[in-house]
Amino acid sequence: MARGIRLLVLDVLKPHQPMVTDLALGLSELEGVDGVNITLVEIDKETENVKITIMGDNLDYEEIVRTIEEFGGVVHSIDMVAAGKRIIEEEETPQDKLEEY
Repeated sequence: MARGIRLLVLDVLKPHQPMVTDLALGLSELEGVDGVNITLVEIDKETENVKITIMGDNLDYEEIVRTIEEFGGVVHSIDMVAAGKRIIEEEETPQDKLEEY
């Protein structure tokens, strides 16, 4: 039975080196991690802003942050978190529809 954090979406600023492939592999080796996706959001002369999505069972947020920092990154925000026995899909609300206009 799964417990704890199952999904994390993080906004991270990192230097160009090491590459995102290295960071993804480093995060994927952590206990409880089933998968890691890293998406490049923005790039400038010295840094990359990336969205990191991590899925697994009982994810250790502190260990994840430590690993990101070891690769030279900084977590700007937690953009999404899911916990419990299963991950619940987000539903669109009337407020979401108003934001489209």
